[in-house]
Amino acid sequence: MKNRRLKLLSANIQAGSSTRRYSDYATRSWSHVLPIGGKRSALDTIAELAGQHDIVGLQEADPGSFRSGFTNQTHYLATRAGFEHWSHQPNRNVGGLASSANGLLSRIRPTAIETHPLPGLMKGRGLLLSRFGEGEDGLVVAVAHLSLGTQSRLSQLAFIAEVLGNAKTAVLMGDFNCRIDQPEMDVLFHRTRLVPPDCDVHTFPAWKPDRAIDHILTTPNIHSHARKAVPAAASDHLALSAELDVPEAALKA
Repeated sequence: MKNRRLKLLSANIQAGSSTRRYSDYATRSWSHVLPIGGKRSALDTIAELAGQHDIVGLQEADPGSFRSGFTNQTHYLATRAGFEHWSHQPNRNVGGLASSANGLLSRIRPTAIETHPLPGLMKGRGLLLSRFGEGEDGLVVAVAHLSLGTQSRLSQLAFIAEVLGNAKTAVLMGDFNCRIDQPEMDVLFHRTRLVPPDCDVHTFPAWKPDRAIDHILTTPNIHSHARKAVPAAASDHLALSAELDVPEAALKA
């Protein structure tokens, strides 16, 4: 079976806001609601990183609120990094001052895009799903940003497992806000063909990473190489990059 090597990136970009230490959550809280703080420069640096990949999953990309200067950050990154195909899923709107979205940038044309709100104690989390190729043999790529609370994550992972079902060739990436070995992850691995990665890559906090909470999960027929954490210019997370060998048949439209 022939494979095609694809480079994937998952990045929580925190709407282009920089966090360099825990105290910044308090002292730089203004950057989360005001259109200042070097966001455009940070986005340009993120675009350089994204442009080295074939498919990029974004979390916390502002879809065009006051804090981003009414810039759809997913579209901006797609344009700057030269991606022909992009889509986004606005999930949370805080009084028009700040909004948040999942995003997808791709050099391959998707055959279908789906958006699903995720369950949880608080609204504002989502699953952005793209399909490539045709039918049951096609590639599914999903981007998610899970909640901080264990019970909400459990219900969200159960929902994602239902959506992905028994997909033969699939990738799920994003900010899970939990480690792979936490109990709530079991529902995902028991109800889908996704498997845990063979190693942890620490992505949080960006200034001294000691937790692997951003993940790129694949089905067994996708071979993963060169997983690494890379600076994303802004954010409190490092981005996660991986090279995947995907069956060519899964990409044929």
